[in-house]
Amino acid sequence: MKRILLSILSFCAFSAIGQSDNITTQLYDTYENYKESSIGKRRIKRTDIQPLIDKLSTNDKFKVNTVGTSIGGKDLSLISIGTGETNVFLWSQMHGDEPTATQAIFDILNFFDSPDFKKEKEAILASLTVHFLPMLNPDGAELYQRRNLLGIDINRDALRLQSPESQTLKRVRDSLNADFGFNLHDQSTYYNAERTEKPATISYLAPAYNYEKDINETRGNAMKIIVFMNEILQKYAPGQVGRYNDDFEPRAFGDNIQKWGTSTILIESGGFPEDVEKQEIRKLNYTSILSAIYTIAKKSYESISIEDYEKIPENDRKLFDLKIVGAKYELMGNTYTIDLGMNQIEVDYPDHNSFWYSSRILDQGDLSTYYGYETLDASGYTIRQAKVYPETLNDFNTVGRLNFNDLLKKGYGYLRVTNFPSKKINSPYPMHLIGTKYEVPDLNLMPGINPTFFLEKDGVFDYAIINGFLVDLKKNDIQVPNAMIFR
Repeated sequence: MKRILLSILSFCAFSAIGQSDNITTQLYDTYENYKESSIGKRRIKRTDIQPLIDKLSTNDKFKVNTVGTSIGGKDLSLISIGTGETNVFLWSQMHGDEPTATQAIFDILNFFDSPDFKKEKEAILASLTVHFLPMLNPDGAELYQRRNLLGIDINRDALRLQSPESQTLKRVRDSLNADFGFNLHDQSTYYNAERTEKPATISYLAPAYNYEKDINETRGNAMKIIVFMNEILQKYAPGQVGRYNDDFEPRAFGDNIQKWGTSTILIESGGFPEDVEKQEIRKLNYTSILSAIYTIAKKSYESISIEDYEKIPENDRKLFDLKIVGAKYELMGNTYTIDLGMNQIEVDYPDHNSFWYSSRILDQGDLSTYYGYETLDASGYTIRQAKVYPETLNDFNTVGRLNFNDLLKKGYGYLRVTNFPSKKINSPYPMHLIGTKYEVPDLNLMPGINPTFFLEKDGVFDYAIINGFLVDLKKNDIQVPNAMIFR
């Protein structure tokens, strides 16, 4: 009898997901029609979304209200659509450097403003009222930093409510008495789905509301929605979904909003290969969130079994941007075999509108349980120090006329330059620039250093690693966004 019951539950869950499969495919395939092109980079600010909010405020389909202000005096806006009794509340960017879902929210708003999907939108808007609070931490977004101007993590301020942003979030949630809540974040791109090499492109959590991790109807509904969304993402990012540990955090908003009676779904946008600006992940947010809203409106989630929630792999953090495997490394007269894991670390320019890379070796030794977005088997290769080009160059213009491919094939990784522009903080070329008095230290591989060296076999340099970026010298294709300047 138990086996029969489980089969029935599994069939019901499959049917619920299958009912929305068609709209999901259509949403994904037509996404470019609704993508808000004015915010195509991650480092968006309040001034970037204000014209979009102003436009919505003149549109009769939407209600736009200022519901609070940040510490720095920036408006916090709530955008609502629909007439249904079920309230769905989405808030994003409580951490200023986590903007992926903020972009997706404006794509979703464009969808609701379009004449397309008429039948599906009527079903949504008659059953639900959907509320969006994009960019909860606009001061943090201005500086592209996690915390607000008070220096606190808003997501750890649900008890004291010290900051006005936290007070606004609590007040809006309470005033709506929201039935469902989507807590939208970005996570590190170095998370992977447990025991796999695949990045956790999207990670979920139905937060616990007590230390015992009990599952009541409120939390159970959140789990059902997550199971539904996971099934959607497996079609577009197979194996690239993770699940956060659900230990109760009494200060966190997600845990408390769950406790206050809103079925809360935490969504974290991680990494996706060759998607530096997270635009494919933005698309996955758009598709999966809209599909989830649709299944809430249709109440088809109710038949989904929560048993599949625990089957989603947990998040792990064992990804590097570049992993070198099995290279020979000579040290103090001995030869060792070593793996290297390195990350291409973003450093903001002073205006916080864009960034450059200052890469680091993160770990070395036996890294057989780790993975890389890019992995090179360097068995048979020996690590060699990058050399300094023997000629001192006058300025940047002189440097730009060099044949970098030829220089790299000869093992040169540094160029000595007499004059640097005072405001230049990194090298736009695939080689490091050094001042006339700078002495390049002997290569001593160690976590924390900038990864720059060559891989040599039989007297030939086949690969260069410049500022943590791999260059295949057998090809005429140098992909190094920037190198360093050492004055």
